[in-house]
Amino acid sequence: MFDFQKLEVYKKAKELHIHLKSISKEKSLNKIIADQLFRASLSIPLNIAEGSGRFTPKDRRNFFIISRSSVFECVAILDSIGDENFISTERYNEALKAADEISRILYTMIKNLDKKSE
Repeated sequence: MFDFQKLEVYKKAKELHIHLKSISKEKSLNKIIADQLFRASLSIPLNIAEGSGRFTPKDRRNFFIISRSSVFECVAILDSIGDENFISTERYNEALKAADEISRILYTMIKNLDKKSE
């Protein structure tokens, strides 16, 4: 098992990707938006994994920032499709809650790496 596979944030990011992937498969959703949601949600665990393989705190931090930015991108897409009633309020809130938790964990990881970079 790789170290990143043990990280709770990685596990949560994979779960969010699965949830958002199912939303992206909704037939009523525009294909371009669906593809963007899929790619942005996949970017979250991929950047956590890639950052975990880096040797310096500055390098790891950079990938975790990218991962957190992808969380924000997913939330913006969710807002858009939620405003247009493409998903239920329940599915929207569930995804938003998971995204918020991942964002907070990544924020803490980034701040901890800031201290190591000083």
